[in-house]
Amino acid sequence: MAATQSPLRIFIVEDDHFYGELLKRHLELNPDNEVFLFQTGKECLDNLYKKPDVISLDYGLPDMRGDRVLKKIKEDYPDLPVIIVSGQEDIQTAVGLLKAGAYDYFVKDYDTKDRLWNAVNNIRQHKNLRVELDSLKNELGKKYAFRNIIKGNSPPLKKVFDRMDKAIRSNITVSITGETGTGKELVAKAIHYNSPRAKKPFIPINVSAIPNELIESELFGYEKGAFTGADTRKIGKFELANGGTLFLDEVAEMDMNMQTKLLRVIQEKELTRIGGHEVIKIDVRLIVATHRNLAEEVKKGNFRQDLYYRLLGLPIELPPLRNRGLDIILLAKHFAEQYCKENGLEPKVFTKKAQDKLMSYSYPGNVRELAAIVELATVMSDGNVIDAGDIQFSSAGLPSDILLEETTLADYNQKIIRYFLEKYDGNVVMTAKKLGIGKSTLYRMLKNKNI
Repeated sequence: MAATQSPLRIFIVEDDHFYGELLKRHLELNPDNEVFLFQTGKECLDNLYKKPDVISLDYGLPDMRGDRVLKKIKEDYPDLPVIIVSGQEDIQTAVGLLKAGAYDYFVKDYDTKDRLWNAVNNIRQHKNLRVELDSLKNELGKKYAFRNIIKGNSPPLKKVFDRMDKAIRSNITVSITGETGTGKELVAKAIHYNSPRAKKPFIPINVSAIPNELIESELFGYEKGAFTGADTRKIGKFELANGGTLFLDEVAEMDMNMQTKLLRVIQEKELTRIGGHEVIKIDVRLIVATHRNLAEEVKKGNFRQDLYYRLLGLPIELPPLRNRGLDIILLAKHFAEQYCKENGLEPKVFTKKAQDKLMSYSYPGNVRELAAIVELATVMSDGNVIDAGDIQFSSAGLPSDILLEETTLADYNQKIIRYFLEKYDGNVVMTAKKLGIGKSTLYRMLKNKNI
């Protein structure tokens, strides 16, 4: 029998010394098993400080019955696997012990040692999986360290980091706002994986991507037979996130009827699956996000005011990329390095003209758009240099922010002309043609430094 990698500490509680030694020696055929033999329930309980990974427990002990020992073990170590070994085949007793939390129930016979061997190996595999899962979750925490996922040093971003730092120190609901592409889900993940809930689930759901008639079953689940097509029970996102974090993206898209149901679940911290009667207690941290102004949606009557105050919590507003200054270059270099590694390319650097061109654009698609632009540029460029000509802006229309602030007609004209000059790489003839003005007019504006 080949030795496994992870050591396992096993307690055998058996008043028949000969039979106990038989089980002990059989399990010790695997050198990674560390086996302790006890003859009474008290000895077992007194040694629980040694933190066994599994206990084989005789039901008929001289000082106390196995069910009493099991109960005492489960009071302090509810997740510790306990296998009951009994000299009698009593179905009613076996069922009662399994309901009380026993891992399994074996009747003493010639095959018991082999069944115990198989059960111990299964427990070992589950232990290894838990260790691996904890390790992966720790790595996720490192991966989602703030500055590992959100690149930048601009003052607006430092304010975001400060808010995120406050968010991970408490269990408060977090509301994230910002334009599409600013990284709202990344911020939500960073908060979760740096919080005390990091080893519990992070469950994201995009409200806008789910039809109104299905969102209730997605969030709260349903019982088998609740409606036509409900062939099995479905566990909803709230239950899946129990102990962890539920991220509701684009929460402003939820209809008023569903908002009412969501409010009740948040207030009562409990839910009932569709078609069910069981009341399920939940412990879920909420992080919500939207690109809309929720306060304005309340004024318009599109969003419940009481739900708004429940969800507002700690607000974090993500700045658009155009307001983050040199973060644009820092991010571009990061994306270029990332894409070169992924595509097996030599590292590439941006020329001064390329950097100037990147800084001149408004990025209506924010960080997501910049990532796509840089990825294309790494492919289009020759050698290890990315020049201005390798950078292509693909926005079909005017930038989304062009009318965000009130200004003069002359300023609007300048913004529009600058946009098309950027789009056509400074080609005055093409820009004049697209805008329906004479090229001499455009040249004059450039000469007079109006643009």
